[in-house]
Amino acid sequence: MKLSRLIIATAVSMTLAINAEAQDKGKAYVSTQDAGISVVDIETMELIGDIDVKAPGPRGIGITDDGKLLVVATRDNGSVSIIDTASHEVLKKIQVGQNPEFVRIKGDFAFVSYEPSSKGGPPPAPGSAEALAAAKEDDDDDKEPARIGIIDLKLGKKIREITGGPETEGIEFSKDGQQLIITNEADNTVTVHSIKTGKLLKTVKTHKYGDRPRGIKVSPDGKTYLATLEYGNKFLVMDKNFKVLRAVDTGAAPYGIAYDRKGERIFVAVNKAKTLEVFNAKTYEKIKDIPTGNRCWHFSFTPDDKQVLLSCGKSNALFVIDAEKLDVIKQIEIKNMPWGVITYPKSMGSIDTALK
Repeated sequence: MKLSRLIIATAVSMTLAINAEAQDKGKAYVSTQDAGISVVDIETMELIGDIDVKAPGPRGIGITDDGKLLVVATRDNGSVSIIDTASHEVLKKIQVGQNPEFVRIKGDFAFVSYEPSSKGGPPPAPGSAEALAAAKEDDDDDKEPARIGIIDLKLGKKIREITGGPETEGIEFSKDGQQLIITNEADNTVTVHSIKTGKLLKTVKTHKYGDRPRGIKVSPDGKTYLATLEYGNKFLVMDKNFKVLRAVDTGAAPYGIAYDRKGERIFVAVNKAKTLEVFNAKTYEKIKDIPTGNRCWHFSFTPDDKQVLLSCGKSNALFVIDAEKLDVIKQIEIKNMPWGVITYPKSMGSIDTALK
């Protein structure tokens, strides 16, 4: 009799555990520039906690393939914080360089953009009085280009760096993992580098299409690349050899960009137009403009691809969007200027990419 009860109790316990696991759709991690990391439960779409990164100005954020470590760039002290996702404790702070911003993780390595000559703030609009004054003030021979610092997460230190262009912004990897593609907003270029050697392989000039390239994304099949042009109100479509195929019109000031998992649609966060725009990935025709909030830069699909989470800094909100109906279904209050958002399990998005 006792044995029967034990068997029944064990079976019930296992069933409850399986159900709990099935209901766990993962977590979303949102970097906030004026605080730390906000954690959202994807099952309930509720804010469930905050992580103190022990450093000011968190922006770029990445997560390891096993979901155990967060890597967060902290602008004001030139470092990244390595955080245990289970305990929410900062395990280590690693110096990278001045003004770190974008973070991408590939295997056991984190790639972090930083700007040794940055004076803070975005570059001025081309042709503006501020731009002309800056051109007179700067000596291009003395101005250091931006760098991509490469951090060995097992060793816990920066091991080398790749030289980019001035004001490096977005970072992407080629499908074969051999090349690093970066957008350089101050000189209006997209540059391609060997990850192994750091050698510059190709430069794509964007000025004829638009200025200030920001977001960069490879298609799921690796055959095309997209780059947003914030001061062109367009995104570029490039083939696998980085030949520009076309420029597609968007609303004002596009930034974050990503394909969906199947590569059928393209999503673009358009800052000044206050929309998330959706395009057909084959015809490049507009499918829909989704009204959103203020200063929406980065977004991520949920791991099941059913929603899109859009981080809107000046609205202090994370917008939840139905990925099929393409409508906003909820706003989650995220204070302190949300910047970027990623999930675990990993998803498609403007910062991260789903695992194969």
